[in-house]
Amino acid sequence: MSTKTLTIDNHDETVADGIVLIDFWADWCGPCKQFAPVFEKASDANSDITFAKVDTEDQQQLAASYGITSIPTLVGYRDGIPIFAQPGALPGQVLDDVIAQVRALDMEAVKKDYAEAVARQQAGEQPVGE
Repeated sequence: MSTKTLTIDNHDETVADGIVLIDFWADWCGPCKQFAPVFEKASDANSDITFAKVDTEDQQQLAASYGITSIPTLVGYRDGIPIFAQPGALPGQVLDDVIAQVRALDMEAVKKDYAEAVARQQAGEQPVGE
């Protein structure tokens, strides 16, 4: 399975369903070039997951909306809910572990926690732990 180019225009529909992993990268970034084949190999091995790439030079507004300050950065979604974001070029076995953890999530609990966090944010409350 090849990776999908993610843009501001196709973002929402892309992250809406299933597991989505997003690689924020730039052509001039050495670590991004190191991570690219790792990401591509994981894409080939996990055809049920959407693997998307965001060129931060071309999609500056999208990168800014995520607060990307370091690349590469990997962002994960499951069923439209952002699950994690981590900067740095991950080794293949670490990416495989991330994928296994995302697959194993109890999505009912995640959806409940996410809805509560959104409600707190909308009410103007501080997130738990801050």
